[in-house]
Amino acid sequence: MKPDARRFANRFAALGHEMRLEIVRLLLAAHPGGMVAGEIQQELNIPASTLSHHLDALHQENLIQQHREGRFLRYLADDQSLREILDFLYAECCTRNEVVQISVPARGRTGKVAGKR
Repeated sequence: MKPDARRFANRFAALGHEMRLEIVRLLLAAHPGGMVAGEIQQELNIPASTLSHHLDALHQENLIQQHREGRFLRYLADDQSLREILDFLYAECCTRNEVVQISVPARGRTGKVAGKR
């Protein structure tokens, strides 16, 4: 397996847990300010130890960033890392198949599904 593929496989594995995906969704909705751990815990209604485990897994794969603010930890979605995942999928999947082309506005790409207008 290529090193890039392994890195992305690990990121997808981290995102593959329902709670972790929900955490990333919350942090994207709160972008760019992010949320402190207590806000995330309150929103998801899960124990602090469980949240900590999931945050660590996401942070380890660089899917979220963590910043200390006094006694609190603020978490933010790592938009660059998440964009790399989209770019990886696009490069590995969509550029090899002329049937499907994805529109990615942030990169200025436009696309369409073949046969549709």
